[in-house]
Amino acid sequence: MDLFEHGRKAQIEKESPLANRMRPRTLDEYVGQSHIMGPGRLLRRAIQADQLSSLIFYGPPGTGKTTLAMVIANTTESHFITINAVLAGVKQIREAIATAQERRNLYGQRTTLFVDEVHRWNKAQQDALLPHVENGTLILIGATTENPYFEVNKALVSRSRIFQLRPLTPDDLHQIAQQALADPERGYGKLNVAIEPEALAHLVDVANGDARGVLNALELAVETTEKGGNGRIHLTLEVAEESIQRRAVLYDKEGDVHYDTISAFIKSVRGSDPDAALYWMAKMVYAGEDPRFIFRRMTILAGEDVGMADPQAMGVVTSCWQAFERIGMPEGRFPLAQACIYLATAPKSNSAFAFFDALATIEKEQEADVPNHLKDGNRDSEGFGHGKGYLYPHAYRDHWVAQQYLPDALQGKMFYEPSDQGYERQIQLDVARKREAQLAAMLEAGNQQEIGEIYTTSPKNRNKEAWLQRTISQAGQSLGQQRERLFELAAVQRHHLVLDVNAGSGLLTWEAVRHAPEGGVWALAAATTDGEALRQQAERLPELERPSILLGDLTDLNTLLALRGEEELRFDRIIGRNLFTINDFGLTIGEVGKVLRERLLEDGRFYLIQTIPKRGQRLYELVDWSGESKALAKKVAQAEETIYADASDPLVNWDESDLQAELGMAGFSNIAIQLEREKSQRRLTAVHLQRWFGDSGNGTYGQRLLDGGLSKKEVEQVATLYRRQLQEQILGWETAVVYLIAFSASE
Repeated sequence: MDLFEHGRKAQIEKESPLANRMRPRTLDEYVGQSHIMGPGRLLRRAIQADQLSSLIFYGPPGTGKTTLAMVIANTTESHFITINAVLAGVKQIREAIATAQERRNLYGQRTTLFVDEVHRWNKAQQDALLPHVENGTLILIGATTENPYFEVNKALVSRSRIFQLRPLTPDDLHQIAQQALADPERGYGKLNVAIEPEALAHLVDVANGDARGVLNALELAVETTEKGGNGRIHLTLEVAEESIQRRAVLYDKEGDVHYDTISAFIKSVRGSDPDAALYWMAKMVYAGEDPRFIFRRMTILAGEDVGMADPQAMGVVTSCWQAFERIGMPEGRFPLAQACIYLATAPKSNSAFAFFDALATIEKEQEADVPNHLKDGNRDSEGFGHGKGYLYPHAYRDHWVAQQYLPDALQGKMFYEPSDQGYERQIQLDVARKREAQLAAMLEAGNQQEIGEIYTTSPKNRNKEAWLQRTISQAGQSLGQQRERLFELAAVQRHHLVLDVNAGSGLLTWEAVRHAPEGGVWALAAATTDGEALRQQAERLPELERPSILLGDLTDLNTLLALRGEEELRFDRIIGRNLFTINDFGLTIGEVGKVLRERLLEDGRFYLIQTIPKRGQRLYELVDWSGESKALAKKVAQAEETIYADASDPLVNWDESDLQAELGMAGFSNIAIQLEREKSQRRLTAVHLQRWFGDSGNGTYGQRLLDGGLSKKEVEQVATLYRRQLQEQILGWETAVVYLIAFSASE
């Protein structure tokens, strides 16, 4: 670049719009999108480490997609090429590929290609990139306002990590505007600009999450306002209102927002929420949607979701549509609103789907012949007897008579099930009554089908190994169900930071890694063997996607994070399983709660699966005492119950109410607890019995019975009884499990 070209470039940048001049150049200048760019988030770590893979940024205009790419360009050591898909074609793609290959071969330098508006390229243009992205010649960064899963080549999407950018918050826009007013080099810092708080609030509000919108409006306000006598440019609310008069509504008739908005409208009407229905419909009308499109959707909805619960709904909607066509806009909005409100407040039934059940039967079943009495008798009743035996309903009382209408093979088949809503509630009993009468008529006429024999079967004999395998598989299934339940409650988002506070074997850790690929996962493992196993498993993943393994218990958590330079780290979700059952780190429930509470973000949550031993299976309940002394049975039951009332044993002397109280005192709010009893089958072996009645220490079951008042002889008698009835048996086992949710702050 010669001196003159450099000067021209500097002049162009100086004269470019404020929104372009104020683009952040570094990560520290970047504002917003904390869900993907906050401390500890995957994308921020990848940019800082210059270890980017192919990326696609997806979000509304003005949310920072191109800006983020420019920040990467200023940070990375790779060669950076920028292309706008609106202006560039295959020729420019080939030139970029050639440059990338040359730099890779000569200098060993990577090349990053940024394609703005990547969805504008056709399939052939996108395909031209694919092999070079695949072999690593290019790292692709694409930016798009359209859903990449629909608008971008599936092969490119599958090789890229997608980050969704959200509309900026009012605080973000305030910060961006203030930066522009204060920056002396690129903004208006050299001018004496004073903006009233109400004026800035108006610009931010109407910009609707669009940074470009607020900067364009600010630029117009500053550039068109004359200086006062003191040389100050004073921006009032009136000036701000003139600079940005109409709120920008993101709505593209062929894009995601169009389909998302009509989907929200339909679901609001279906959900009988007239307020939400009117809001989404108003958004469509405001953005210029054709009201005929809305009427068409409401007509479909009248049949699909209101249906027979209010048969008048279809007539109301079509009448409103007809009135709209006669009146036109803007007065036509009254019948539009009337149809919307009528549907939203009408009773709902989707019983019209019965037709599709009938259609599915037609597709699956062999073609059934029309019953003879239903056939057309006008042409061949004499020769074939078609129509003979048909009963004319109007000749009977109530204009109805029981007779066969379905083909023989489908007798008794029901497609239509009236709901208990609106009009259908009135006809529900009548439909059922007529069906019953019809079936009775068929039976009396001798048309009933022969009922097939019902065969009974018995389970085959299984050897002990098969039973053992069954028990093991049930245990695995139970753990899997607990894990699924916890993550269903936790609603872990892709960008969340998650701490597995009791990682153990990694049951929850790896599921968290799958749920939060753009966030991060930290796993605290108390046992060295568990920690090493987790690390070995983590090494199979790319470095940036690995969970951070912390070796230690809860008392070491703050120190372990500080050693990693993460003492300020806070989590969106803290998860754990049986944290208090294996509590050997000397903390009370309340003390554990305080440690966890301090590590949560303000809107963070703690989720726990916790077995409650105090409410668990009692061994004496597994035994048949009918042939034994009632006094002995009573003594055993009383002695075993005292185990769970032992105030000195922190592993069993608490229940779900203690959890709730202690965590509440630790600062958690809105603590929700769901207690469930899970039933499974367990095989009790000689090892179990030896553990219960052996001489391994004071904590054995046998010793607890002695402490509870049984004599040594009675304990030996109980041990013999248990071995005889329980050893090598498959028994039903009940476990009390709590699913706990605790919020770090009031919500």
